[in-house]
Amino acid sequence: MSTIDDVIALAATHGPRLSAQDATLNEAGLDYRVVMASDTTDQRWVLRVPRRADVSEGMAAETRILDLVAPVLAEDGVAVPDWQVCSPELIAYPALPGAPGLSLTDAGEPNWHMDPASPDYAERLGRLLARLHSITPEQAEAAGVEVRTPAQVRQAWRDDVARVSETFTVSPALTEAWQAWLEDDTCWPEQTAMTHGEIYPAHVLFDEEGTITGVLDWTTARVDGPARDLSAQYGAAGEEMLQATITAYEQAGGNVHPGLAAQAKHLWDASPIGYALYALTTGAETDLSTAAAMLNPEAAYAK
Repeated sequence: MSTIDDVIALAATHGPRLSAQDATLNEAGLDYRVVMASDTTDQRWVLRVPRRADVSEGMAAETRILDLVAPVLAEDGVAVPDWQVCSPELIAYPALPGAPGLSLTDAGEPNWHMDPASPDYAERLGRLLARLHSITPEQAEAAGVEVRTPAQVRQAWRDDVARVSETFTVSPALTEAWQAWLEDDTCWPEQTAMTHGEIYPAHVLFDEEGTITGVLDWTTARVDGPARDLSAQYGAAGEEMLQATITAYEQAGGNVHPGLAAQAKHLWDASPIGYALYALTTGAETDLSTAAAMLNPEAAYAK
């Protein structure tokens, strides 16, 4: 495990000379451990150290994503990371303005710095997503970013459900719910758009007035179903604020298909699938056991 001193020494080999004084280490991310440190001008830097080789392999794709979305979101004053260092062992960039709306304590408990159920946040999030989703599949493809058609989005979920079901014991209730969802044509969009994939307050930066100033961690971004970027809002803030976000999204030009809200809720309920796939990637026993408990909660409770 890298210490703060290790990461700062690694950064120095790539250029940025930073101080360990007042530096912090954040272990919350599934893919990266993150150190925040300052240079001699008091500019804060973000140092991201990949946890696994497969994370490093995705860096080139994330660079293309950042190049695509940066000028679009900048029109609304929203920044994304500007990587000054990008190597298999380290990403480094000047910290963006603002602070995240959510962090984790040392014990792994959520520490909210804003109200996720705030109508003001719902409106701001809706406008942000409308701007991001205005990037067309054609623009993304030209930029070398992964593009999924509506049919491919649906098939990918079928494949993920099948893979998880083959590897883990899944409760009959979950299996039935997932099959009904996959067969429900009303949930699945006829258009896809450029999505972030993990847009929730831990990855969103705010100023003191609650204005969104930046969006972090574009590792999972691609052209996909728009509900993908709404599911976490439902999970954190519930039905009413999901609807408020969709209203603001539509008013800002977002394309709202009839099943958008239902799809956002289904995607939130399908989060155990994503965690199970992550556990299969890491192969860590703790991750696998957590995934097993999520997929078959009745058995876990019985123990």
